[in-house]
Amino acid sequence: MTAFLLDHAVPLRLAAFVAVLLVMALWEVLAPRRTQLIGRMARWPNNLGVVLLDTLVVRLFIPTTLAAFSGFVGAHGWGLLNWIPVPDVVASIVSMLLLDLAIYTQHVAFHAVPLFWRLHRMHHSDLEIDVTTGIRFHPVEIVLSVLIKMAVIGLLGAPVVAVLAFEVILNATSMFNHSNARLPLWLDAAVRAVLVTPDMHRVHHSVARAETDSNFGFNLSVWDRVFGTYRREPAAGQLGMTIGIPKFRDPAELRLDRMLTQPFREG
Repeated sequence: MTAFLLDHAVPLRLAAFVAVLLVMALWEVLAPRRTQLIGRMARWPNNLGVVLLDTLVVRLFIPTTLAAFSGFVGAHGWGLLNWIPVPDVVASIVSMLLLDLAIYTQHVAFHAVPLFWRLHRMHHSDLEIDVTTGIRFHPVEIVLSVLIKMAVIGLLGAPVVAVLAFEVILNATSMFNHSNARLPLWLDAAVRAVLVTPDMHRVHHSVARAETDSNFGFNLSVWDRVFGTYRREPAAGQLGMTIGIPKFRDPAELRLDRMLTQPFREG
């Protein structure tokens, strides 16, 4: 199984990415949560363009996948879970939970540390929020995120199956919870007891900084509740809240070239 996953990690991740992107895009068309004032054609080519650029930059600077790195770690017996005899299923569950906690912690740090925020704010400068916002990150932030995940995988000795499953789930949930898809309120309440929903995460993209610094989770909602960063609703309501950050309100900032230079400009 491990050999199969290592051989097919890239196509498996790509297939899951495309499938979730298409499903969420269709959901947004059929049942949108908010009326968007800026159309997809002004945003999607640039948001999808940065995904392609991210992929190229990561492959240039980190010429291995996280799954392959996990296989290397396992082969050399590195990490806590390779030193402590535990069943494979336990090792996988623990790895996925701790990787999710690491991403939550990373997200908090990228808001709290000014240098990291300059990189991360490109994600927040989108003037609407939909499925493509969930994959809109600056290439430098993506490289740092991959290095952080590699460090966690190395310390844990996370199994290949857990790493690949976590990557697929994290990518899927990021597109889901950034989407403009409408869920019935009763279903949103039920789902957000476990997973971050679009209504929950949308608060995080409010122009109000107190709301931006809340609801940091990308996958499990438990971390925000445990660490006191959970906010149920934005003050202006889901339909009245303003998306984005104060520094980059000009629609010209939605262009790919402007997005990439935002960390180096004061706005």
